[in-house]
Amino acid sequence: MSIKKFIKENYKHFNAGILAECSESLRNFLDHKGRLMITLAGAMSTAEIGRTLAPAIRSQKIHAICCTGANLEEDLFKLVAYSSYEKILNWREMTAEDDKKLRERGMNRVTDVAIPEEEAIRKIEKLLIPLWKNAEAAGDKRFPHEYLYDILLHSELEFEGNPENSWLVAAADANIPIFVPGWEDSTLGNILTARVIDCTFKNPDIIKGGLYAMQSLADWYREDDSPTGILQVGGGIAGDFAICVVPMLEQDVGMKINRWKWFAQISESKPSYGGYSGAPPNEKISWGKLDTDTPRFVIESDATIVLPLILNSLE
Repeated sequence: MSIKKFIKENYKHFNAGILAECSESLRNFLDHKGRLMITLAGAMSTAEIGRTLAPAIRSQKIHAICCTGANLEEDLFKLVAYSSYEKILNWREMTAEDDKKLRERGMNRVTDVAIPEEEAIRKIEKLLIPLWKNAEAAGDKRFPHEYLYDILLHSELEFEGNPENSWLVAAADANIPIFVPGWEDSTLGNILTARVIDCTFKNPDIIKGGLYAMQSLADWYREDDSPTGILQVGGGIAGDFAICVVPMLEQDVGMKINRWKWFAQISESKPSYGGYSGAPPNEKISWGKLDTDTPRFVIESDATIVLPLILNSLE
């Protein structure tokens, strides 16, 4: 039985029912030439979301990505150092001393997996430093993902992970735009800052930051008249940054612009806590991000479970 048929026959109520309605609506939206942006918060790349996201990109179901710097780099880290990652089986029972031991071994834990400092992070740093130096010498400035695209497409990089499971490889092959607000709080953003502090570089201007990213996002949003939708995974800056492009263009620039034509959110955040990440879609109408006739779905569940089901059901 296909995932699509399984969902249709078994997911009838509550969050499961919303998931079924959402996946059917999304297929209909894409079938009618809709463009879809997906936003990635949290540790979705660490959770190996590329196993289902990469096929969706290759089949042209995903047309743009807005993600945190952590999600951008972690897909590449895992690709080059897969065998050195460690699965933490008893992560709920970890003590402070257990985590200290991981730190002393150069292992950075994300819930149930530990990322190897030397094999993953420092390996990519060594590849980026020459690219950053060339950019500084030439007075060049690029977005964070463009340097990683360069590494994937033009270096003799040896993969330990399966590139078929890498959403970043799929995105580079398709040359789809990636918008990365707040990149400076990522590991690679920290590394560039460190290299400025130790005078390896004069300044961090080789990276186009968030304001450049917003302008580029506005260009992408306006370049096609097709209805454009957003699948928001988690909350945080990735989702908030992307969806704000519409009211920015309409209210601040003064342009007549179509609002987002399809919206779904996978999140466990609660709106009663006052966070933007848990704001229900109706609230987004008041901000001019969505319209009253925009299909809207909220699935309050674990994105590492829900998103693979939705992506697989698009096939």
